Amino acid sequence: MENTQTTSKSPKLKLDFKDSKYATGRRKTSIAKVWLKKGTGKIYVNGKLFNEYFSSEFHHLQITRPFDIINQSTGYDVRCSVSGGGPTGQAGAMVHGISKALVMFDESFKTTLKTEKLTTRDSRAVERKKPGRRKARRSFQFSKR
Repeated sequence: MENTQTTSKSPKLKLDFKDSKYATGRRKTSIAKVWLKKGTGKIYVNGKLFNEYFSSEFHHLQITRPFDIINQSTGYDVRCSVSGGGPTGQAGAMVHGISKALVMFDESFKTTLKTEKLTTRDSRAVERKKPGRRKARRSFQFSKR
Protein backbone atom coordinates (compact mmCIF):
# COMPACT_ATOMS: atom_id res chain seq x y z
CA MET A 1 0.00 0.00 0.00
CA GLU A 2 1.18 3.50 -0.79
CA ASN A 3 1.38 6.21 1.83
CA THR A 4 -1.06 8.95 0.81
CA GLN A 5 -0.30 11.39 3.62
CA THR A 6 1.10 14.76 2.66
CA THR A 7 4.10 16.18 4.40
CA SER A 8 3.71 19.16 6.72
CA LYS A 9 6.34 21.18 4.83
CA SER A 10 4.86 23.65 2.38
CA PRO A 11 6.37 23.76 -1.11
CA LYS A 12 8.98 26.45 -1.75
CA LEU A 13 7.32 29.49 -3.29
CA LYS A 14 8.72 30.60 -6.63
CA LEU A 15 8.35 34.36 -6.64
CA ASP A 16 8.94 36.49 -9.72
CA PHE A 17 10.78 39.64 -8.68
CA LYS A 18 12.17 40.87 -11.99
CA ASP A 19 12.31 44.67 -12.31
CA SER A 20 12.44 45.07 -8.54
CA LYS A 21 14.52 47.34 -6.30
CA TYR A 22 17.01 45.79 -3.86
CA ALA A 23 18.10 47.15 -0.49
CA THR A 24 19.84 45.77 2.57
CA GLY A 25 18.57 46.57 6.06
CA ARG A 26 20.40 46.02 9.33
CA ARG A 27 19.44 46.05 13.02
CA LYS A 28 21.39 44.61 16.00
CA THR A 29 22.93 41.44 14.51
CA SER A 30 20.20 40.88 11.89
CA ILE A 31 20.56 41.43 8.17
CA ALA A 32 17.59 41.68 5.79
CA LYS A 33 17.92 41.48 2.01
CA VAL A 34 14.81 43.14 0.58
CA TRP A 35 13.42 43.07 -2.97
CA LEU A 36 10.54 45.48 -3.61
CA LYS A 37 8.28 45.75 -6.65
CA LYS A 38 4.90 47.21 -7.59
CA GLY A 39 2.17 44.76 -6.67
CA THR A 40 -0.73 43.93 -4.38
CA GLY A 41 0.75 44.26 -0.87
CA LYS A 42 2.06 40.74 -0.22
CA ILE A 43 5.09 40.44 2.06
CA TYR A 44 7.16 37.24 2.00
CA VAL A 45 9.89 36.50 4.55
CA ASN A 46 12.18 33.52 3.88
CA GLY A 47 9.55 32.00 1.57
CA LYS A 48 6.61 32.41 3.99
CA LEU A 49 4.01 35.13 4.38
CA PHE A 50 5.16 37.55 7.08
CA ASN A 51 2.07 36.74 9.21
CA GLU A 52 3.27 33.13 9.44
CA TYR A 53 6.94 34.02 10.04
CA PHE A 54 6.39 36.65 12.75
CA SER A 55 3.89 35.61 15.43
CA SER A 56 3.76 38.92 17.32
CA GLU A 57 1.20 41.57 16.36
CA PHE A 58 3.78 44.25 17.24
CA HIS A 59 6.13 42.92 14.55
CA HIS A 60 3.28 42.92 11.99
CA LEU A 61 2.56 46.60 12.70
CA GLN A 62 6.27 47.45 12.67
CA ILE A 63 6.88 45.84 9.26
CA THR A 64 3.87 47.49 7.59
CA ARG A 65 4.67 50.92 9.08
CA PRO A 66 6.70 52.28 6.10
CA PHE A 67 3.74 51.55 3.78
CA ASP A 68 1.23 53.12 6.21
CA ILE A 69 3.34 56.30 6.41
CA ILE A 70 3.34 56.77 2.62
CA ASN A 71 -0.37 55.72 2.41
CA GLN A 72 0.29 52.80 0.05
CA SER A 73 -0.33 49.70 2.14
CA THR A 74 -1.25 47.59 -0.92
CA GLY A 75 0.97 49.20 -3.55
CA TYR A 76 4.09 47.04 -3.31
CA ASP A 77 5.10 43.38 -2.98
CA VAL A 78 8.07 42.53 -0.80
CA ARG A 79 10.36 39.50 -0.85
CA CYS A 80 12.79 39.41 2.05
CA SER A 81 15.54 37.11 3.23
CA VAL A 82 16.49 37.62 6.88
CA SER A 83 19.27 36.05 8.90
CA GLY A 84 20.84 36.50 12.32
CA GLY A 85 19.46 37.82 15.58
CA GLY A 86 15.96 37.35 16.93
CA PRO A 87 12.50 38.35 15.73
CA THR A 88 12.71 41.98 16.92
CA GLY A 89 16.05 42.59 15.23
CA GLN A 90 14.86 40.87 12.05
CA ALA A 91 11.68 42.97 11.94
CA GLY A 92 13.73 46.14 12.48
CA ALA A 93 16.14 45.13 9.71
CA MET A 94 13.19 44.54 7.37
CA VAL A 95 11.77 48.01 8.12
CA HIS A 96 15.17 49.57 7.36
CA GLY A 97 15.49 47.64 4.08
CA ILE A 98 11.91 48.33 2.96
CA SER A 99 12.34 52.05 3.63
CA LYS A 100 15.57 52.22 1.63
CA ALA A 101 13.97 50.35 -1.28
CA LEU A 102 10.92 52.67 -1.24
CA VAL A 103 13.24 55.68 -1.53
CA MET A 104 14.83 54.04 -4.62
CA PHE A 105 11.36 53.76 -6.18
CA ASP A 106 10.36 57.35 -5.48
CA GLU A 107 12.62 60.11 -4.10
CA SER A 108 9.57 61.99 -2.76
CA PHE A 109 9.19 59.33 -0.02
CA LYS A 110 12.61 60.25 1.38
CA THR A 111 11.51 63.27 3.45
CA THR A 112 8.52 61.47 4.97
CA LEU A 113 10.45 58.31 5.86
CA LYS A 114 13.46 60.28 7.10
CA THR A 115 11.36 62.34 9.55
CA GLU A 116 10.09 59.03 10.99
CA LYS A 117 13.76 57.86 11.20
CA LEU A 118 13.12 54.72 9.14
CA THR A 119 15.91 55.23 6.58
CA THR A 120 18.60 55.52 9.28
CA ARG A 121 20.24 52.37 10.66
CA ASP A 122 19.56 51.93 14.38
CA SER A 123 23.10 51.27 15.58
CA ARG A 124 22.21 50.25 19.14
CA ALA A 125 23.50 46.79 20.05
CA VAL A 126 24.16 44.77 23.19
CA GLU A 127 27.10 46.06 25.21
CA ARG A 128 29.90 43.57 25.71
CA LYS A 129 30.57 41.89 29.04
CA LYS A 130 33.54 43.34 30.97
CA PRO A 131 36.05 41.31 33.02
CA GLY A 132 35.48 41.38 36.77
CA ARG A 133 31.75 42.02 36.26
CA ARG A 134 28.74 39.74 36.15
CA LYS A 135 27.30 41.38 33.03
CA ALA A 136 28.30 44.48 31.06
CA ARG A 137 27.84 46.82 34.05
CA ARG A 138 26.37 44.67 36.80
CA SER A 139 28.89 43.79 39.54
CA PHE A 140 28.98 40.60 41.53
CA GLN A 141 27.06 40.75 44.82
CA PHE A 142 29.15 42.24 47.61
CA SER A 143 29.57 40.04 50.67
CA LYS A 144 30.65 41.78 53.87
CA ARG A 145 31.44 38.48 55.62
